[in-house]
Amino acid sequence: MTVGTNSSPGAGTTAGPPMPVGPCARTGGPVDAVPPVLASDALRGVPPQGTARGAGGGAPGDALGFGIDPDCLPDGLVVADATGRVICFNRAAARMTATDPAQALGTPIERALPLEDLEGRRWWALTDPYGGLATRRGQPERNLLLPGGREVLVSASYVRTHPTGPLRRLVVTLRGTEARRRTERSHAELIATVAHELRSPLTSVKGFTATLLAKWERFTDDQKRLMLETVDADANRVTRLIAELLDISRIDSGRLEVRRQPVDIAAAVGRHVQALTANGQDPERFLVSVSRPLPDLWADPDKIDQILGNLLENAVRHGEGTVTIGVSPHEKGTAVTVTDEGPGIPEESMGRVFTRFWRGSKRGGTGLGLYIVKGIVEAHGGTITVGRGPGGGAEFRFILPVSAPAYLTQ
Repeated sequence: MTVGTNSSPGAGTTAGPPMPVGPCARTGGPVDAVPPVLASDALRGVPPQGTARGAGGGAPGDALGFGIDPDCLPDGLVVADATGRVICFNRAAARMTATDPAQALGTPIERALPLEDLEGRRWWALTDPYGGLATRRGQPERNLLLPGGREVLVSASYVRTHPTGPLRRLVVTLRGTEARRRTERSHAELIATVAHELRSPLTSVKGFTATLLAKWERFTDDQKRLMLETVDADANRVTRLIAELLDISRIDSGRLEVRRQPVDIAAAVGRHVQALTANGQDPERFLVSVSRPLPDLWADPDKIDQILGNLLENAVRHGEGTVTIGVSPHEKGTAVTVTDEGPGIPEESMGRVFTRFWRGSKRGGTGLGLYIVKGIVEAHGGTITVGRGPGGGAEFRFILPVSAPAYLTQ
């Protein structure tokens, strides 16, 4: 990408006079003898390559084979020459700083882009790019303040003639803080949710154990068993929450491991239905339909159990009527459908079902289960969708592709 201008095709190895292109044109005559800088090089701190043609055979100075107007860049770009005067001030930078590019071009960068750190100190005086250490290659991204107190993320790259030579270009990029704020809010919401979900079971565990320790002899065996069963259930709830947090961390970082083994998906569905009926659900509420023959399924059995457990629990908790589980062969592998006869999911919420903290009702839960389910299915190379079932309830359908065992892919 070029932030300067390209000489006309067919020119020799010496750059011709720069041609104005948008707000990054030079002002007046040449400020120095440096040819236009490639944005891709400048941002990496690589010295300019003169007017040599790139591998793509583009215009001189265009190492990628095509030119990009700096105004097309999504981030703010400000470039200063060897004397510290602005030679590029793109449209995004103008929008962020509320500065007219025509007024910024040709002025000292500290005047065109006055920046302060969060303690009110002038950033250019602190960093001193032109008079500081000649071994520095730039400044890492940090939060700085524009006049008026608006916060932006700023990073700088120093382009030198050689590693310890004088500065030839100062390339500054500006980004808004909105995306980072959204991430911070998401993390804060996650922490608040976890704290809320942990408080209840831990309070119960603490209360029952303290009571048993203080008054053990006053309780009958049946009372002791009931309290210990409650403690065990609450401890399991805490364990599940911690496992969910670990899964979210692995999904977000792309480190969710899948250990593929042969899985009988029909048998897995049967086990989950049996567990739900053992916990008090009416066996007549579940209808399992298996279309055979099913293709061989190589998947992580623990994570398949996690998917099925989450979808069936959601159908039982939030749905109504009969819960139908269908398992059938698919052109891409194996398809599993879980449908209930409840009120279903509103159309306007369909796109948010698999996001963090989405809850279909106020019947408890962290709102993380379906986000994790989607991450696990995709880690297997599959897909999951949500829609409306024949009876009007929610219908979740995931497809797991045919794949090889772990020992053949690791």
